[in-house]
Amino acid sequence: MKIRKLSASFGKLENESLSFHEGLNIIYAPNESGKSTWCAFIRAMLYGIDTGERAKAGFLPDKLRYAPWSGALMEGSMDLTARDCDITITRTTRLKSAPMREFSAVYSGTNTPVEGMDGSNAGQQLTGVNREVFRRSAFIEQGSVAVKGSPELEKRISAIVTTGEEQTSCSEAEERLRTWQRKRRWNRRGFLPDLEGRMDETQRLLGEMEGAADTLERMEQDLIRTQEDCVRLENQVTEARRRQRKEALERLNAGRAALKESSEAHDRALTTLSQQRDEIRQTPFGDRDSRELVKQIDTDLQVLEQLDQSAQPGRGLVPAILCFLLAAVAAGFYTVYSLLPLIIGAGVLCLGAVVLLFRWSKANQTQRLAEETRHKLLKKYRAASPEDIRAIRDRRLQLQSAADQSALREQKARAVYEQLRQQQELLESEALAELDFTGGDSEAARLGRELTAARGEALRLSQQLASLKGRLSAMGDPLILRSELGRMQEEYDQIQGEYDAIVLAQEALHQADTEIQSRFSPELGKLAAQYMAMVTGGKYEDVLLDRDFSARTRRAGDTVARDSEYLSAGTLDLMYLAVRLAVCELALPDGEPCPLILDDALVNLDPERYDQAIELLKQIARERQVILFTCREGKSAIVNNE
Repeated sequence: MKIRKLSASFGKLENESLSFHEGLNIIYAPNESGKSTWCAFIRAMLYGIDTGERAKAGFLPDKLRYAPWSGALMEGSMDLTARDCDITITRTTRLKSAPMREFSAVYSGTNTPVEGMDGSNAGQQLTGVNREVFRRSAFIEQGSVAVKGSPELEKRISAIVTTGEEQTSCSEAEERLRTWQRKRRWNRRGFLPDLEGRMDETQRLLGEMEGAADTLERMEQDLIRTQEDCVRLENQVTEARRRQRKEALERLNAGRAALKESSEAHDRALTTLSQQRDEIRQTPFGDRDSRELVKQIDTDLQVLEQLDQSAQPGRGLVPAILCFLLAAVAAGFYTVYSLLPLIIGAGVLCLGAVVLLFRWSKANQTQRLAEETRHKLLKKYRAASPEDIRAIRDRRLQLQSAADQSALREQKARAVYEQLRQQQELLESEALAELDFTGGDSEAARLGRELTAARGEALRLSQQLASLKGRLSAMGDPLILRSELGRMQEEYDQIQGEYDAIVLAQEALHQADTEIQSRFSPELGKLAAQYMAMVTGGKYEDVLLDRDFSARTRRAGDTVARDSEYLSAGTLDLMYLAVRLAVCELALPDGEPCPLILDDALVNLDPERYDQAIELLKQIARERQVILFTCREGKSAIVNNE
């Protein structure tokens, strides 16, 4: 197979084309000019775009990475020669989610399709190998000169150096055995850990069911005892409440009777007091204070006594008349006898008569005033004499004394009533407290609390029993669980036997792989050593490979091969380039060889070794087309136009 021309709308390439010839093609272009994009386009034209890849950290799938920058649809064509025929393959895009899915392969210059070639098998038919083998052999990407092993490449090389059978791979078989082994046990995952967990869970359920059954039986017995206690306590509470009600009512009735009797006694005392006060009010002086009244009466009686003592009839009227008569006689005699003594005597008698008359007049006036005062006082008391006033005073004193005694009796009766009323209120409060069967310290209250606690315990036990029965029901039938446990044990034994057999198979496969490797590595290493000697001018003569394609090389004259860590970047690239070329020779099919694609694979070489590598590629280009994309020029460079 030889590529003649490429036309692409791919990534930064917008309707651009690139032509090739037979032999070695060196395409020189500076960095970021599209060399890696052309390489990716060649791979995409042969094998298509993997639309199943997803973007993730550090990785961008081809369907996104090489989407045309112009926004056009991804498409392109490749003119090539294969099977002695010129063929044109085209890939176009109808849906952006499936870039380059539409495929056609026709004989160049015609519309005749190439029979049996489609988008899924074009690369396999043209190169003779699948995508993975092509990428690990003839397709050398930038920075990926080192060969990475894969089951497909291993199958290919193993088939060449052993039986020719390409359907088996030691690593693939080992991976399959490892997959089987992991399915059965991988750390805490797999069939066996799952069965162990299920068996442990089933065993735990059985143990829990046995314990729950015992607990259920014990709780049912506790519930029966608690229910019996509830019945007993209900009877005791009923009797205690009845008794407390009776006793409380008896005390209340007795207190009410005593209070009623006291109230009646107080009413009688109050009635008597009211009657006596009415009697006092009906006396002449009514509601007047008795003490003040008696004091006033005593004062008035004293006044009457004084009036009686001072109200004597006036004396001196007769003597005054006699004096006047004697004075007249003396005057008469004076007129007759003109005796001075007579006239003096008559004057004295007249003066005495005047004095006596004045005293008599004054005494009469005092008596009259006393009589008026006495009359007023007697009229005040509506009495005829002081004795009547004294009788009124004594009656008032008698009535007041009786009223005072009645008031004392009323006060005592009221005090007794108030005391009994307070006692009755206390009795009613105590009765209410006793009849409050939820609190307090009474027997009924205590039994009520015990009954409430017993009912709560019965409810709790009933709920726990219901929950436990639900759990037991959810756990299933113990017989079924034991049967399931036996079945799982049989399955476990079977899988454990398979696991042990896989371990034995892995050991046997490892031994077989060691034997195959002893045949595989020398064949590939021998060819790689020839190429290594050519590109280093014979400085390195041996290349030693492991099955994972890790390589070591030995310089001429050295006794020990050097690991890749001890090689310079240029020597390391040369060693892996030699391995790549050897893999191409062994892995790619005979007959019409496919092109060798290199993307800046020689960037780390110095000018001398670069030219030596170019010479090796020229030799290889005599058998197969070689396309080298590079950013550096050497003296042997052939620059193609892009």
